[in-house]
Amino acid sequence: MRVLFLTVADKSHLHIAAPLAWALQTAGHEVCVVGQSGLADVITPTGLTGVELGEPEEVRLTSRMNEKEPERERDPGQEPDVRAAAGDASKQPVGDAPEHGHRRNPRQSDYAGDDPGAEFESLVTNLFPVMCPDPLFDDLVDFARAWEPDLVIWDMLTYAGPVVARAGGAAHARLLLATDGVGQLWSAIPEKLRGSGGPLYNWLEPKLERFGCDFGEDMAVGQWTIDPMPWWTYHPAGIHYLPMRHLPFNGPAMAPRWLYDKPARRRVCITLGNSHRDAGRVEAPVGTLIEAVDGLDIEVIATFGAQQVDPLPSLPDNVRTTSFVPLNVLLPSCSAIIHHGGAGTFAGAVEHGVPQLIVPSTWWSEKWYGPVAMANGLQERGAGIYVCDSDRLTADRLRDNLVRVLEEPSFGENAARLGTEVRGMPTPNDIVPTLERLTARHRGSRSRPGGL
Repeated sequence: MRVLFLTVADKSHLHIAAPLAWALQTAGHEVCVVGQSGLADVITPTGLTGVELGEPEEVRLTSRMNEKEPERERDPGQEPDVRAAAGDASKQPVGDAPEHGHRRNPRQSDYAGDDPGAEFESLVTNLFPVMCPDPLFDDLVDFARAWEPDLVIWDMLTYAGPVVARAGGAAHARLLLATDGVGQLWSAIPEKLRGSGGPLYNWLEPKLERFGCDFGEDMAVGQWTIDPMPWWTYHPAGIHYLPMRHLPFNGPAMAPRWLYDKPARRRVCITLGNSHRDAGRVEAPVGTLIEAVDGLDIEVIATFGAQQVDPLPSLPDNVRTTSFVPLNVLLPSCSAIIHHGGAGTFAGAVEHGVPQLIVPSTWWSEKWYGPVAMANGLQERGAGIYVCDSDRLTADRLRDNLVRVLEEPSFGENAARLGTEVRGMPTPNDIVPTLERLTARHRGSRSRPGGL
């Protein structure tokens, strides 16, 4: 069969899809990755065949997302709240209002509790069109009708995916990046907001009508959802999830020789990812992260670029910085990792059984990418700590939590247990036969000789 992957203009999203794309290709299926113009340098290093569509200027994802950020409602003179007890999820501050980022109540099952309809409308109005601009729909449908895929696998934020599949008679599956915040909202909103007159309908129906198609509820969550998240992260009822082990993929890279030497002291990784270094987001301050580990009897590997490190007056003797290092090579030697809650970083640390200290960004859309849910899930299982949101971070708070994680054996033991669990999940290769069966069941009447 032919499988079309649709991705957003961000390499971290494609890196999560790449192992599945390769599993399908090595099983004998034709695979094509389609992204916005300007993504050739992201798609090509995966070794997969790609096609660029749309206008190059539409790829300025970060600047367009910054423009769409809702106004924050915080008193600029407000001091960070440092009263929460380390490791107590019920006392961790989680932001001041939904518009600011995360909810006060950090329970995974309650993120949509304030007003799920308003939250969902905000995503459809502000976030989804940025990830998948309107001019891209026509190009994607034209390409799909020419190539005739049997299955469209679309990134959880690429809502041209179900439109393309409907227009071409293909089956379609949503691929999660992280915790299913969109599915949670969709499950929580009133029925009247799911169909005619609802925000997703109002956005997609004119496009579907242009291509001679009708709206259906599978537009929101796919005919099924490929889910690389551990079972203990929040999964709303009523959605067809197909579990798949997240295989860490960093793209082609050279690993430094020193990375394979056993560290003389306990090794700790600090990273804020590399996809949004110039995003202008509210991230944990690099200076605060470095100050927190200064003087500790540990070896710190910090994956910071020059623009993050150069403004610092100096670096402690126990800190080594590197612009990039493959986390799937670094993490097996680490006793802990401090990070922003990125999906790939989280999954890699779980895979390798490394305790995590998460300091989520407060950028406006981060709640629905899942850092808070990941942090909560780890903390509830004793495998990590939700330190606080990035705009409330202090060096003392982070240091106290890191020392606790390193000194209490239960964190390492619980992280190792979670690693064993996820390594038992079906791999991308394992789920290929299921994808074949689901595709045959869901695709339209069109068929091609030599299909499945």
